[in-house]
Amino acid sequence: MRLAAIFLAASCLAGAGAAYAADPIPVKIGVLNDQSSLYADLGGQGSVWAAKKAVEDFGAAAKGLKVDVIFADHQNKADVGTSVARQWYDVDGVDVIVDTPNSGVALAVSGVTKEKNKVFINSGAATSDLTGKACTPNTVHWTYDTWALANGTGKAIVKTGGNTWFFLTADYAFGHALERDTEAVVLANGGKVVGKVRVPLNNADFSSFLLQAQSSKAKIIGLANAGGDTINSIKQAAEYGIVAGGQNLAGLLIFLTDVHSLGLKTAQGLNLTAAWYWDQTDANRKFADEFAKANGGKRPTMVQAGVYSGVLHYLKAVEALKSAKDGAAVVAEMKKLPTDDPLFGKGEVRADGRHIHPMYLYQVKTPAESKGPWDYYTLKATIPANEAFRPLSESECPLVKKG
Repeated sequence: MRLAAIFLAASCLAGAGAAYAADPIPVKIGVLNDQSSLYADLGGQGSVWAAKKAVEDFGAAAKGLKVDVIFADHQNKADVGTSVARQWYDVDGVDVIVDTPNSGVALAVSGVTKEKNKVFINSGAATSDLTGKACTPNTVHWTYDTWALANGTGKAIVKTGGNTWFFLTADYAFGHALERDTEAVVLANGGKVVGKVRVPLNNADFSSFLLQAQSSKAKIIGLANAGGDTINSIKQAAEYGIVAGGQNLAGLLIFLTDVHSLGLKTAQGLNLTAAWYWDQTDANRKFADEFAKANGGKRPTMVQAGVYSGVLHYLKAVEALKSAKDGAAVVAEMKKLPTDDPLFGKGEVRADGRHIHPMYLYQVKTPAESKGPWDYYTLKATIPANEAFRPLSESECPLVKKG
């Protein structure tokens, strides 16, 4: 009897050990973005859906991960974003923050993430400083940035004769970076900047700024803004007859949702650079169809696609490490593993945290060219992955070892 009892106790302990070993790895993802204002359409709840879809498609539960996704509205305020990040990291057990359009908020969140040794995967913010002078071992910049936009749209426009520019710039980190990077491209390609004006974020009345741009006689009015600000500035430029008067608008950051809000009659002919378009491949269309069913018929933006892609790769790194707790180690694993997913294809995360993939130059269709709802873009050129983003040789990131 005594031997039987010992055997039974040993069996129970072994069973408990096996159960303990099989406990799922906890992972908590926080989607931090604009849920209620000018960037809500391009990210918002669509990005929350994309993060959850990535968890589902990865098969997290079957691979031993217990993943929760939460979200919050940063209200386009750096102090709010910082407060949420600290609450999430210190109290709520969040391991990774994703999305975060608004470069001012993203830079602040990147700093907190490094301090707390967590992970930040940015899809929505644009400033190239996130992988430049402000890079950290804990941040990955996934979808696009101001350098890529400037060297896509800016270079194409200058090379086709748009050699004098006036910048209408959103007055915060994103706008300043986009203006800076585009101006460098304009000057490098023989163009000239004849003026610039800074405009408050989430502005309703662009009249005085557009009149300054109009009086400058610049061939190109560069819109270094995004979301609702881009929509309002293009609509009001049409009311002032700026394009009819011979000047052209350069939308330096145009989202699919912007074109949808503007309508093809107003947006037709705009050149833009993007990392992803829903109607470009079968895989993109499949993702877009699933997105539309869950999001009132809308098609996803490149930001929402980037959230999906970034979360997938993050989960691969966590699975490989069997832990999400050491953020710098997870990002190092993300850099070690090649990226490969249905939406962005094959790529890599470089030493500076920049995800590398092709970028695309599109032109907005005329109403006659469009075959139906959300059929808005014509592909004009593919920018290869090795040319789409700032070369490491020009990087100010302290993580990059110079030769």
